[in-house]
Amino acid sequence: MKIPEGIEGDYLETKENNLFFDIKGYHHPRDRKICFLRFYPDKNGDRSKEGKNYKKIYSLNDRYLKLREGYPQYLFYSNQLDLELQGVKNEDIKKVYTPREYYDALKMRKDLSEIEKHSKNMCELLITFGSIPEDAIGISGSPMIGLSKDNSDIDLIIYGTRASLEFQDKLKAMLLTSSNFRTYNYNEYKTHYDWRVGGSGISFENFLKSEKRKLHQGKFHGIDFFIRYIKSPSDWNGTFYDYEFKNLGRIKIKAKIIKSTNSIFTPCAYKIECLKVLETKINGNCINFNNLNEINSFRGRFCEQATKGESVFVEGKLEEVKFKTRTHLRILLTSQKHDKMVVIDS
Repeated sequence: MKIPEGIEGDYLETKENNLFFDIKGYHHPRDRKICFLRFYPDKNGDRSKEGKNYKKIYSLNDRYLKLREGYPQYLFYSNQLDLELQGVKNEDIKKVYTPREYYDALKMRKDLSEIEKHSKNMCELLITFGSIPEDAIGISGSPMIGLSKDNSDIDLIIYGTRASLEFQDKLKAMLLTSSNFRTYNYNEYKTHYDWRVGGSGISFENFLKSEKRKLHQGKFHGIDFFIRYIKSPSDWNGTFYDYEFKNLGRIKIKAKIIKSTNSIFTPCAYKIECLKVLETKINGNCINFNNLNEINSFRGRFCEQATKGESVFVEGKLEEVKFKTRTHLRILLTSQKHDKMVVIDS
């Protein structure tokens, strides 16, 4: 399976300013990559590469603020997506870093850091006991671009729709057979609570309902790991220009999950039946909520959030989606503080 360069999980470095962005999604405009600022040079930074210190930037709002203040050339308005995005034009890209190439490089090197050793070992474990094809796995995150710290996480990417779904079926058993490869314990979920849903008003009990079932995150030899699944290119459905999105405002609903197969992938997707519209702040009056049939997110924290048959409370951005000749409504989850998807009693 040939994986194009410049997709979800890849990073890029700019020619000017030596900024590092993480690339988002599969579909991009012809002239640039949609990507979000992750590391920037700063003399007080706690990471270093090639004689420069860098800082990591976390929240989405802070990323926009940093670009607005210092690097506005990496902001643009997308008519297709109906929002302001971050992105780097093709001619301004110095280098694209891919998890596949990085893992291949680690297999050839002997001078590995601790995080590189553990990342490589975890890949080998998943290949051996999870039957992942060797060319369908990679290592992303700060180690890939040479900006890791001693406490950096293991960030793995698995490529291919079928390989991902088959591996997910084996993963639960793998996590139960080794103390060095496991899901989080209760106290670790407590630690992650503020990081994942801080400021959202979601209770720890509701957070735990979904979080304790998730298989794509946990500990490997005491190091946090996160696995992202990327669909096969044949399942990416069209091009950037086949889609047109329209921001309709904000919505809160109660919904039933009709299909959750694609909940493991980035972006994640849930097919839903809208049971009740609870509150709206929307543009326009002629909206047919019978066409609201999907929840999407590019945020990893919404992966594996609910399963088929469950009822959920959802709050997020309501969008009209036009794909070629078809139109439907979806809820897009982006904000940690304002967007929610919580499993509730039916």
